[in-house]
Amino acid sequence: MLDFLCKESYDLRDFVALITFLRSPDGCPWDQVQTHESIRRNFLEETYEACEAIDVGDTAHLKEELGDVLMQVLFHTDIERAAGHFDIDDVADAACKKLVYRHPHVFRRDEPDAPDWDTIKQRERAQTTTAEAMDSVARSLPALWRCEKIQAKAAKTGFEWPDTDAALDKVEEETRELREAVASCNADAVAEELGDLLFAAVKVARSIPSRRPTPRAKNSSAALPPWRPQQRTAVCRLSSARSRRCSRSGSRPSRLPVRTTKERNLHSSERPVRNSISWHMPTQT
Repeated sequence: MLDFLCKESYDLRDFVALITFLRSPDGCPWDQVQTHESIRRNFLEETYEACEAIDVGDTAHLKEELGDVLMQVLFHTDIERAAGHFDIDDVADAACKKLVYRHPHVFRRDEPDAPDWDTIKQRERAQTTTAEAMDSVARSLPALWRCEKIQAKAAKTGFEWPDTDAALDKVEEETRELREAVASCNADAVAEELGDLLFAAVKVARSIPSRRPTPRAKNSSAALPPWRPQQRTAVCRLSSARSRRCSRSGSRPSRLPVRTTKERNLHSSERPVRNSISWHMPTQT
């Protein structure tokens, strides 16, 4: 057995061996009993934390979180290895073959009419219509994210509002229909119209050009904490609304700094918690 305590540095093979050992009879009791379903949430959580490290431009934190994401990949793979289905080499083999096949412009330059990425994906999945492609969007995605992906696929076939004004008109139409459904006290109609309204709102968001701000460096001397894009948008809206109210009342707005979940925990001398995404955890698998 590999003596993990005597190593000064580890490589990927060590990582694979360590996960296998932890799940073995001589390993960790907790690791031994985990299943795909029991650690599914952990996979999502570690991925979101890696995304947060990207958003704040923290390279050291990103290295740590990518390691946590990789640990989840290896853990799920080892569950399947123990079941006799596939191992990490099979995973790498399938991923490499997919990348080579989906990059004909790189690996098959002699094919002038090579299909694009989306066409190749549809062929792989035997999808012959846009409806099939839309239906293939993962149902485990957060609802608004899945909505945006479905709209993007529909737009490629011409199902698209021409501009933001048209999208806003659709929001007004769906709002009227939602009011009618609420007035009718029909729960099914309310749910359907609320979904239509959210769908239309996502289209408005897609139609407005946005520019992702440059992440701040970890040791930046800037006075404000490194905000995420969605936080920056929310603060701008809040600031504009407060300014309008204050201009009418003659008062001066106070500063409202916004911090990420981890920053709030650190500033309150608490250990960072890992439940910042529980409000939008997918419920379907």
